[in-house]
Amino acid sequence: MAIHKVGYLIGSLARESINRKLAKALVQLAPPELEMTEIAFRDLPLYSYDYDADFPPVARDFKKAIASVQAVLFVTPEYNRSIPGGLKNAIDWASRPYGKNSFARKPSAVIGTSPGTAVAQQSLRSVLSFCNSPQMNAPEAYIQFTPGLITADGEVTVESTEDFLRSYMAEFHMFIARVLQVLPPDA
Repeated sequence: MAIHKVGYLIGSLARESINRKLAKALVQLAPPELEMTEIAFRDLPLYSYDYDADFPPVARDFKKAIASVQAVLFVTPEYNRSIPGGLKNAIDWASRPYGKNSFARKPSAVIGTSPGTAVAQQSLRSVLSFCNSPQMNAPEAYIQFTPGLITADGEVTVESTEDFLRSYMAEFHMFIARVLQVLPPDA
């Protein structure tokens, strides 16, 4: 049974984010074949191609963290009908400089919770397509958050939601295995 390293990025920088709670739940519900690691991006400066010749240490570390995983899970809210600016900035750092895109051929999935996440997820999928990241397109996951749905410790309190999230992570595991069979990381 192969273990797959999965990095996850939480789109909201808020410490009490409902998407952080969702990420904790997903880590707990992931099959044992997925080794989950958060990849933080809070400290990245705003990207500029002026840095392309010499990335600051925080950006080099961020790119190394992306390179060290086999797949990426994005857990994000929707801000103004799109993805949060901090998440977009992180993607810009990881995909630069030209020719050194950390997301190329790396399987990815998108999930989120907030009053609305569908438009943000479509926006993120467009960005990931440009970054040449194979994406799990189904099942889609737009979690309608209600107070108490997920505890601060990541426990899901509604059985049907817990079952869906467990199934989502199982699907992601199978997707990663299929993509890596066709596009091995060493190729």
